[in-house]
Amino acid sequence: MKVIEHLDTIGFDEAWIGEHFTAPWEPIVAPDIMIAQAIPRTKSIRLGPGGHLLPYYNPAVLAHRIAYLDHLSGGRIMFGISTGGVPTDWRLFDYVNLGELNRDKAREAVEIILKIWNEPGPWEYPGKHWNVSMPETMFGSLKYHMKPLQQPHPPIAIAGLSPKSPTLNLAGQYGLWPLSIAFSHRHLLSHWESVMEGAARAGQTADRSHWRINTPIYVAQTDAEALDGVVNGPIGRAFDEYLMPLWKAAGLINAFKENPSDPDDSVTVERMAREAWLVGSPQTVTDKFVELYRYTGGFGGVLATVFDHSEPQYEASWFESLRLLAKDVMPAVKAQLG
Repeated sequence: MKVIEHLDTIGFDEAWIGEHFTAPWEPIVAPDIMIAQAIPRTKSIRLGPGGHLLPYYNPAVLAHRIAYLDHLSGGRIMFGISTGGVPTDWRLFDYVNLGELNRDKAREAVEIILKIWNEPGPWEYPGKHWNVSMPETMFGSLKYHMKPLQQPHPPIAIAGLSPKSPTLNLAGQYGLWPLSIAFSHRHLLSHWESVMEGAARAGQTADRSHWRINTPIYVAQTDAEALDGVVNGPIGRAFDEYLMPLWKAAGLINAFKENPSDPDDSVTVERMAREAWLVGSPQTVTDKFVELYRYTGGFGGVLATVFDHSEPQYEASWFESLRLLAKDVMPAVKAQLG
């Protein structure tokens, strides 16, 4: 919450709050409740779950909760969704293995939510996973009424991680904002390819201005200071103790490699900080940002991954990193890119 308040004061545009049920390193289990707390503490930053795990929600309930948050925020809500890829979540909700089923449920949930927000009733949606009906007015006053404040609805974004992400294909198909989670640059090209394929299937043109890229960012006065802050700080700890062991156990360590033929032990926090992430002095991060923009062909924004810098010895440097990104890096990036 302190990070979100800080982002609002230094001019960040958006904050996306993830959702996991059985991931203690990523412990926010109800981003909508956190957003409700953040609304009165902020003035202009847009807020959104990044994203709600659609397979585990009745879409009619979620449509109401997001619409209500949109009103509470004065129209600052973004609606991020995800298909859910944590196997312990699957077990918790009594799924043996979601596989393609999670994307199928997400696809149907999106259709239902958009139908609730956009199509007056009465109607019935006899789905494969949910049956939803928009009732006609009953007893003179009982009817559906909770439409979002933003019309036709808040921006909807969907997160994807795997190479050539099938989930991001849905972004193109339904005109959603793609949220790319990528620890190596090469996956980003396949992510956008997947978005374009989905858009082409629907007869649409994908809009790069909607594309958000999520990556670790750390800015300090010098390259050496920034590298040390990453390798020997909370970001390095999160990767060394959580993310890389998790992905190795799942057989997905190649996601961290720029060259898939590199040995697994070549994947280190220091290498990624030097070669893949936006880490360094303001000038270095500006150069890396522009290089990333040109490498991918362009995008609408970069999301700085938040790690737990709450301990006193880390918090001030983390907040300064975010300030340098907003006040030094982004003006320089915009000056170069136009």
